[in-house]
Amino acid sequence: MRHGVIPGSRGAVRPMRLLGDPALRARCEEVTAFDAELARLIEDMYATMYAAHGVGLAANQIGVGLRVFVFDCPDDEDHRHLGHVVNPRLAAADGVTVRGPEGCLSLPGIEAGTPRYDRAVIEGMTMAGKPVRIEGTGFFARCLQHEYDHLDGGLFIDRLTGLRRRRALRAVRRAPWGASGGAGAMGA
Repeated sequence: MRHGVIPGSRGAVRPMRLLGDPALRARCEEVTAFDAELARLIEDMYATMYAAHGVGLAANQIGVGLRVFVFDCPDDEDHRHLGHVVNPRLAAADGVTVRGPEGCLSLPGIEAGTPRYDRAVIEGMTMAGKPVRIEGTGFFARCLQHEYDHLDGGLFIDRLTGLRRRRALRAVRRAPWGASGGAGAMGA
């Protein structure tokens, strides 16, 4: 049996930012202080991700404009990947392009077949400031690319074209949370 603290168990669930919130479209800033405040943010991010039943969460999704994301995501072989990355850099995204189902905690209930590379490598740092390199394939690669996009102000719907994009935008307009003008913020 493992001993230790479960990520997020000491964190506070923070309000999720939804499509239309400017925080989701702003490029996040580099983290410069690797301190207790950063550790608390990461703990809160895990708590928020788990409360929302997600597999990844970027800091701007809870209104914090820092380059940080957390994940608890399986790969295609159902191997669990759990961690966080501070100041990530997408070192590689390659292999075949696969169109697969993708959703987002900031667009609840919206899902669409989204093209992503089948392999991704993220390099960055831990909350302690130590270098980390994470490589993923399949669904986990999709998760890494999705969270990385958030930090540059991107959303999965930005990668959609044609009918898939029109359907996603229509679903946003019909969503109870999308009626406040979220679809207009997407440049529909």
